[in-house]
This record gives sequence, C-alpha cells and structure tokens, in this order.
Amino acid sequence: GHHWIGIDISAAMLDVAKEREVEGDVFQADAGEGMFFRPGVFDGVVSISALQWLCNADKKDHRPAKRLHHFFTTLYSCMSRGSRAVFQFYPENPSQMELITSQAMRAGFTGGVVVDFPHSTKAKKYYLCLFCGASAQMPNGLDGSSADSAASVQHTTKREKSQRRKGDRTPLKSRDWVVKKKERSRRQGKDVRKDSKYTGRKRSAKF
Repeated sequence: GHHWIGIDISAAMLDVAKEREVEGDVFQADAGEGMFFRPGVFDGVVSISALQWLCNADKKDHRPAKRLHHFFTTLYSCMSRGSRAVFQFYPENPSQMELITSQAMRAGFTGGVVVDFPHSTKAKKYYLCLFCGASAQMPNGLDGSSADSAASVQHTTKREKSQRRKGDRTPLKSRDWVVKKKERSRRQGKDVRKDSKYTGRKRSAKF
C-alpha cells in the first residue's frame, strides 16, 4: 500500500479535494518557499502543471532562480535515496526549461527532460524526470508511432475511467468509509472517538 500527501498554493483547490473525500493529507503551501517535510520521507513525487509557475515573479521579492533552487534543494532532502520525481510542466520557452533543469541539477538530482509527441502542437508534453541519489535510465518519450502506441499504457475513455473509479470507491457513509475517515483525522492530530461496534451503524429515524 501507500500513503500520499498533496500540497497546493490554492485554498480553493484544496477545498475541492476535501469535498471529494481524498484519502491522503493535503496542505496549503507555496512550493517556492521550500518543502517542510522531514528528511527521506517520500519514495516518489508527482506534479502536474505546477512547476512552470515558479518561473513567475508574482511579488517584488520573488527571484525565480532562487525559488526554484530552494524548492529542489528541500525536495531532494525529503526524498529517500533511489526515489524518483516526475514533473509534467509547460515551459514558455527553451530558456525557461533550461532554468528549471539547471536548478534541479544544482540541487543534486540527476535526470533530464522527456518530451511526448514533440512534433505535435496540441499533444506535446514535457516531463522533468529526476532521480535522487542514484542515476537511472531515462524513459523514452512517445512520438505517436505504432511502436509507442503498443508499448504505452492502454487508454480508456472518460466514461470508463469514471465508472472504474466509482466501482473501486468505498461506499459513502459505510462502516469502512467512516473508519478510514476517522483514521485519517487521527493522523492529522485531531481528537477522534474510539471505534466501537456502533461505528458506522445506521441510526433509526426519530419522529
């Protein structure tokens, strides 16, 4: 099994995650101010369309190169040796991509950028693949050929994904759902009542 932790600078996005009853813990934080987790706690890191925003100077005291370096340095510290991080991002230009990758390498990571569908305007995607403490073979990017299609993960429609997620999800308000929610609250340091034979039991209606 695994336990995941998510961070976002947007309180509104975190509220959406809480409304969907995510099974991990979420924190509001600015990645440019660094990661605040203890050393070696993460075995893997995944980020979707967030890294490029650290290249913006939204405040007078924001220095993109400094914020990127601080982020990657603290991230390297809280990752276990031999772990990996993958960032899907959208650089505005080659110089921005160079800034991001150079700061990651300065922090101690190895790796590089992988591009899917490099000749496509709409489907092109950039991935910064980083290795912590040990070098590893870089994955190959997709280019739309039949070979890539056969080797890639099988795609499903949005409807199929939605149905699959619903089937795997614990029924709302069931005993298992209540127990998981209580356990999650305990990990967050909240005061939660002990489990009993009445936990999750439906109560009769009162008139």
